[in-house]
Amino acid sequence: MSALTQPQLNELEQRLLQDKARLEQLIGSPEQSGEDSLRDSTGELSAADNHPADLATEEFERSRDLAIHDKQAQELDRIDTALQRMDEGSYGTCAVCGRDIPYERLEALPSTIHCIEHASSHSSEDSRPVEEQVMTPPPSGAGVNRQRNAGQFDDAGAWEAVQDYGTSTSPALSPQPGTDDYKD
Repeated sequence: MSALTQPQLNELEQRLLQDKARLEQLIGSPEQSGEDSLRDSTGELSAADNHPADLATEEFERSRDLAIHDKQAQELDRIDTALQRMDEGSYGTCAVCGRDIPYERLEALPSTIHCIEHASSHSSEDSRPVEEQVMTPPPSGAGVNRQRNAGQFDDAGAWEAVQDYGTSTSPALSPQPGTDDYKD
């Protein structure tokens, strides 16, 4: 049992219930979760006449909405876990070491089940993408030729390099001597 007083427990329970109601309202019904098809979400019968960038924008918006929905669902799960721990009488104690979680920490994060020492080991923000476990580093010497040839040709001397080959202007379109466009 934690060292929290009954008024402190009541206050934290009220905050958890308020947060739960707010999240349930934000998450809404399964139809509002953003998991409908692209056709349903855009109202278009076909994507064939749309520019690919428009589809990419729509896909980005949907991905962002799904990520926000997932984050809210995770927070709702944490709140449900904290409320369940209140009912069991284990709220306010660390799920790893069993020590009391300070009231100040619970006041800042009422849904936490870890003391400050064990919070970092269970933080999902610090985890790296699973793809990094299977990625291979670039071969040694990658980009060496680009570095070796750097500075040999720059855009400043581009016209001088190609002017000897002529221009795309045909002789018929070239300015004729005696006209205003002709420069000697």
